[in-house]
Amino acid sequence: MKKEKISIIIPCYNEEKTIPLFYNEITKITKKMNDQDFEFLFINDGSIDDTLNIIKKLVKKDKRVRFISFSRNFGKEAAMYAGLENVTGDYVSIMDVDLQDPPFMLIEMLEAIKNEGYDCVGTRRVNRKGEPPIRSFCARLFYKIINKMSKIEMVDGARDYRLMKRQVVNAILSLQEYNRYSKGLFSFVGYKTKWLEYENIERVAGETKWSFWKLFKYAIDSIISFTTAPLSLAAVLGVLICLIAFLAIIFVVVRTLIFGDPVSGWPSMICILLFVSGIQLLCMGIIGQYLAKTYLETKKRPIYIVKETEQDMVK
Repeated sequence: MKKEKISIIIPCYNEEKTIPLFYNEITKITKKMNDQDFEFLFINDGSIDDTLNIIKKLVKKDKRVRFISFSRNFGKEAAMYAGLENVTGDYVSIMDVDLQDPPFMLIEMLEAIKNEGYDCVGTRRVNRKGEPPIRSFCARLFYKIINKMSKIEMVDGARDYRLMKRQVVNAILSLQEYNRYSKGLFSFVGYKTKWLEYENIERVAGETKWSFWKLFKYAIDSIISFTTAPLSLAAVLGVLICLIAFLAIIFVVVRTLIFGDPVSGWPSMICILLFVSGIQLLCMGIIGQYLAKTYLETKKRPIYIVKETEQDMVK
């Protein structure tokens, strides 16, 4: 009887220190799961260190290892999409190479899919131990905001680390949008999902590539991708400001008729003008973000460009 295959997608960007550690840990788990075939697909996302050479050494060492190397850095979302497009397994997993996604959980994930009737098993952190407090606060606030705005439920603390049936992968690949937010796409396609919780684990080596600014931009992109509520908010703010302005006009006219001296009060008038101008710029910015995303979608540019794969090594 042919063994079923589990494909593991591993996005990498400047991860020369973590790849050997990850490979050692994942091979320990695969030995325990010897009733399954495995495929390790490393996605080199335009690394400028020795990441690609280390992956190539693994290719020569282990026939289960494959790789796709991008022509430049396209981002983790593009790396995950490339992996989903090119894996061949019956089950597909996405794992971070820094071991913040515990490989041992793969055993429990497969058990849940095979014996409990789930289509997908995801993971979520129950805490953010080790993160700066401001970053943890903003992350929790983001999930509260997006769940209020969007009809798609986003699980607080959810990771990209999950195991999916091939049917789920095919559904995600059918969503070929350029501006991708995979956590939202995983929720959008539905399917019966089980969530496994674990405490936050710090990187085994190297430094995170996610700065606060990158995370902030990522949060804005995700909100724009899965809800049009900010556009409605802009309209509501416009109506509210018009109402306030109308009331202010009545107040100024009445005060002038009763007390005269229409020149007084210019500081408050300047404050109102600045406030209204700020609201206008905010609304224009919201509309501009949606227009920018639409503009990028209409260009139909590729999500990623491949420079090299393991097949080029045998030529």
